[in-house]
Amino acid sequence: MAPPSHRGLLVANLIAQLAFGLLAMTICIPSMQEWGALFGAGQPRVQLAFSGYVIAYGLLQLVYGPLSDRLGRRRVLLAGLALAGAGSVWAALSTTLDGLIAARVLQGGGAAAGMVIARALVQDLFEGAERTRVMAWIGMAMGTVPPTSAIIGGMLHVRLGWQASFVLIALLSVVLMAAAWFGLQAQPPVPPVSDAAARPWWRAMQASYAQLAQAPLFLLHVTVLAMTSATFYAFLGAAPLVLGSYGVGPDGVGWYIGSIPLAYIGGNFITSRLVSRTGDFRVMLLGQLLALGGLLLTIALALAGHHTALAFALPLAVLGVGHGFLMPTALAGTIAVLPALAGAAAAVAGLLQQVSGAFAGWAVGLVPHAGALNLALMMLGFTLLGACAQWGIGRMRAAPQRLR
Repeated sequence: MAPPSHRGLLVANLIAQLAFGLLAMTICIPSMQEWGALFGAGQPRVQLAFSGYVIAYGLLQLVYGPLSDRLGRRRVLLAGLALAGAGSVWAALSTTLDGLIAARVLQGGGAAAGMVIARALVQDLFEGAERTRVMAWIGMAMGTVPPTSAIIGGMLHVRLGWQASFVLIALLSVVLMAAAWFGLQAQPPVPPVSDAAARPWWRAMQASYAQLAQAPLFLLHVTVLAMTSATFYAFLGAAPLVLGSYGVGPDGVGWYIGSIPLAYIGGNFITSRLVSRTGDFRVMLLGQLLALGGLLLTIALALAGHHTALAFALPLAVLGVGHGFLMPTALAGTIAVLPALAGAAAAVAGLLQQVSGAFAGWAVGLVPHAGALNLALMMLGFTLLGACAQWGIGRMRAAPQRLR
């Protein structure tokens, strides 16, 4: 455990490592509008530069988690940052879209290390309510990354060209490598919970995931995370269509889309103050109730004929606060079930958040969105699935003799 005088720097270091992957994912989004013309390609092919990053970012988390359990956190984090930096340099130097896509895959595969290992280090270095508070601070920081990175990326694109975003990410990877080397202690490998130490790393990885798959409490916490992410990604995917049906143009969409992320930051802040007095489970329960309440209010206003952008966005701010209660507590619960497998647990959580979010973003295209009702009903479905998992967690906590 870090001494109190160093704890603030440690938390800042962990937040930076976590935010790096999301920053690298989103900073080039403003430039993607022009890549089709620059490389002579259609927009669907251009989107592969984003999809390739997301896929690598999700899948590689499954590898980094168990590797960090076995080899130590800092060593694997440094390797991931080096890969992300190499991918960023390659992207900046790319002269073809195929090269840029491949560079983005490498960049995403490297950046995935920070997401998994920083979460696992929270488990290693903090305990109890303090762990959840740190997760809440992380949530507040992460909520600011997408809009901030898009603004920075757009400014760099206009002033210095699309390559400038990748140059910045390459420089940041070097800075974060130094921060990891000097600011994070070399954590020893986590003592194995079985005979995994005698196995090759890939067999140990399989054993880790098999053990997590047999832990019902872990699976329930991951389900809460996944359904919360699916609800938010459904909102991101369909909100521009809903707002367009209310007469909001592209220049105004961002102001309304910010309703959930900004409220989410507030919810994380409240969680950081509330959890030590109330406990994780009650904060999670309050988050579920707020999320359901915000969605039910959105549906009621739509059915009552209030077809305006404010009637859509303002009730969903209540959902955003609820998500701010849900995410840090569910994350803390996910990695605390089997502390010896915290890296693998963080990897599974990260992957399932990506997969569920991608599914939700695709699913919203299956129904029309001339108004808020269809989107709100879809978001309600995902939220109810998360609430069912929350009910299961409560049942297990009330019956400690159950297998966890």
